[in-house]
Amino acid sequence: MEALRQAGRLLWNLDAQLLECVEASLICSLAATVAAVVIGAPLAVLLGRRRFVGRKTLLVAAHTGMAVPTVVIGLVCYMLLSRSGPFGSAGLLYTKTGIILGELALALPIIVAMFASSASSLDGALEKTARTLGAGSVRVFLTVITEAKVALVAATMAAFGRVVSELGIAMMVGGNIKGATRTMTTAIALETQKGEFALGLGLGLVLLLIALGINAAAWAIRLPRRQVFRRQGSGQGGGDVL
Repeated sequence: MEALRQAGRLLWNLDAQLLECVEASLICSLAATVAAVVIGAPLAVLLGRRRFVGRKTLLVAAHTGMAVPTVVIGLVCYMLLSRSGPFGSAGLLYTKTGIILGELALALPIIVAMFASSASSLDGALEKTARTLGAGSVRVFLTVITEAKVALVAATMAAFGRVVSELGIAMMVGGNIKGATRTMTTAIALETQKGEFALGLGLGLVLLLIALGINAAAWAIRLPRRQVFRRQGSGQGGGDVL
């Protein structure tokens, strides 16, 4: 109970070390999620709306990527970014940029797999209708995005929730450097190992609030919208039903 009270005081006083960890986590997670949406949304539309050689392989790869443990992704990224790796000269190991790249690899399959499924369920004549109305390729793509925007938002929130709470990538690629790459999850692991539970509990509460906010937003988005239907048929009135 004493550790919980101390955690509450850290949150109330906006402890500098706690805020540093929260800031690092949010910067990396938001950047990785935005990049995943920018890259993944067009790919998901392509996989969901087109038939071509290798499509099923890419879909299987995306769904498989959703289940890969974060420590495995962290290990692969470490090997690629280490001095002896092919991208070692870029100096990205133990930096926020390195963490962002690793978390991008984690978030991208989520965006692609979830949004491709929703895009494929749209009306097959959607693109044809848009082109008939004079839309170009970019406009057709935006039309598909608009029609499936709820699914895209849901996939984005799922990806953000996954990357903000991951540990393996941030620990292996970021190095848990205080004031630089120490995220909420790596700080929790470190403080727990040291037997200092106050900061860990405080950061755990922040993660819990973030998870609660994501789930609340997802619930709100999935609430059924009020739609207007025209009642037709013999013996029925012609009024609108809300």
